[in-house]
Formats: sequence, C-alpha cells, structure tokens
Amino acid sequence: MQVIAQLKRYKNILLDEDISLTAAKISCEYKIPMADSIVYATARINQAEVWTQDNDFKNLPNVKYFKKKKSRHNR
Repeated sequence: MQVIAQLKRYKNILLDEDISLTAAKISCEYKIPMADSIVYATARINQAEVWTQDNDFKNLPNVKYFKKKKSRHNR
C-alpha cells in the first residue's frame, strides 16, 4: 500500500514548446547542457524542486544539490 501512495506523487510531463523555449534560455543563461536545462525548465514550470548530485545544477535556485560520496573505487 505504501508503494502505491508514493507512485501517486509523480506524474509524466510532456516536453512541449513552453518547456523547450524555457530550457533553451536556461541553457544559455546558466551555461549548462540542454538535457539538464530541460530537466530544470520542467521543474521550474511545474513549481518543483530538482534533487540531484549533478554538478551542473549546483547553486541554481530551487535545486537541492548533494555532493557525491567518494566510493572505495574512486579513492
């Protein structure tokens, strides 16, 4: 039952013209890759936060950035 409740918190969002144009502006403004800009634009338009360990999102508004922990293999 708990898994079903968690799944209802998410929704699919189609990549539309509004998101695409916003993403292009974000990519230029923040100098981040277009794929990351699409994620960020989608979150902004839908009043959502981005939770990530991707450095491209570091210091952007409405982003919860978590530094990656070093694994045993990366030491």
